[in-house]
Amino acid sequence: MRGITRKIGLALAAAGALLLTVAHPAAAGRVGASPGHAAAAAYFEFDYPPMPDKFVVEIADPAEVQHARALLDGTATDRPHVMGRIVKRSAPYNPGWSYHLDPASVRFFDVAIEVCDAAPQYVEDHLDEAGGAFLPGGFWCPWGSRLLREVRAS
Repeated sequence: MRGITRKIGLALAAAGALLLTVAHPAAAGRVGASPGHAAAAAYFEFDYPPMPDKFVVEIADPAEVQHARALLDGTATDRPHVMGRIVKRSAPYNPGWSYHLDPASVRFFDVAIEVCDAAPQYVEDHLDEAGGAFLPGGFWCPWGSRLLREVRAS
C-alpha cells in the first residue's frame, strides 16, 4: 500500500508542476526566487466570491506584476485567477491568515484542475493537510479568485 501511496503522491506533485507550466508556459523551471525579482515585487489583494475572504499576495515576477496591473486596468482579460505554492506561516502583508503564497511561485491562470481549488478560509481551516491529498504539492489555485486592487506593503 505504501508503494501505491507514494506513486499517487508523485503523480500529484507532477500535476502541480504541470499546472504551473500550463498557467504560464514561461514559468516552467522558474519556481525559485531570483535576486532580480526582489526589486519588482508588488502586492495585490484578491477575493473569492461569494465568500467574504480577502487575501493579499506578493508577486515577485515582473511579468506577472505587469499582468496583474493589466487585469486591474482592464487591458488584459486572460489568465484572471491567482495561483501559487502555499507557505505555512504568516506574512506581514497578509494579516489574519497563518499562510501566504511563495512570491516567486505566484502566477495567473484561466483553468486548473479541481484538486487545487479551495476558498481561503477552507485552506486556513485545513492548513495542516495542505501539501498532501489536499492541495497536492502545496499548490493552491482558487478558481474564483478575482483581483481587487494593488496594495502597499505594510
